[in-house]
Order: sequence, then structure tokens, then C-alpha cells
Amino acid sequence: MKEVIATNQAPAAIGPYSQAIKAGNMLFVSGQIPVDPATGEVVEATIQAQAARSLTNIQNILAQAGGSMDNVVKTTVFLKNMDDFVEMNRVYKTFFTTDCPARSAVQVAKLPKDVLVEIEAIAVL
Repeated sequence: MKEVIATNQAPAAIGPYSQAIKAGNMLFVSGQIPVDPATGEVVEATIQAQAARSLTNIQNILAQAGGSMDNVVKTTVFLKNMDDFVEMNRVYKTFFTTDCPARSAVQVAKLPKDVLVEIEAIAVL
């Protein structure tokens, strides 16, 4: 069985997908871009602000599913510019302080709304 997870504490899906899908004890969180759910707008155009907002969106989706960042086992970080890797990491490590999840980080040609970062996650609840 699969269950759609949705919260108004993260941006609504802007296409035919769900914020997250729970399947058994697994939670698959769709890529989160740095959109403030209260305003629907992209946050300040710095990698620090955008990484923090993307991770906060993930955190809020996890909470809706009854989990936390401690449940995350894998993330994928999509960067507009790999030169932002170090600064993204500074923010990332404030959300994952111990037992960090497995991770991939790649540079991509373009992201939705021309943001600097998008992050997706898989968690075990």
C-alpha cells in the first residue's frame, strides 16, 4: 500500500507528483526547491538561504509523516553550480548532525524556477 503525504508547511506540488509517498516504512520525499510555502515565492538567491529552505521543506514533510531528519537514509542534492558545494555543505550539516545519510550531489544544467538547489530524500520511518 502507498500513502500520499502532504502538508501546507512545504510548497504544494507544481505538477503531477506528490510531496512524498509512504510505502510501508519507507518515505520517498520529492525534490524540494527553496520555495517558502507561506508566500509561494523562492527565497533569497544565496545558496545558504536556498539550501536551508529546501531542507526545512523536507523536514516539514517528514514531520507530517511522523518522522524527522534522523530517519533520512539517502539524499540527492542537485546544484546549479558545483562551486556552491562547500557553502551548501555548511548548511546541510546543521540539519544532519550525526549519522548522516548517504548522499549524492550533482551539478545540473537547470532547475525549476531557476533556483540554485533542489534536494530529495528517502527515509525509513
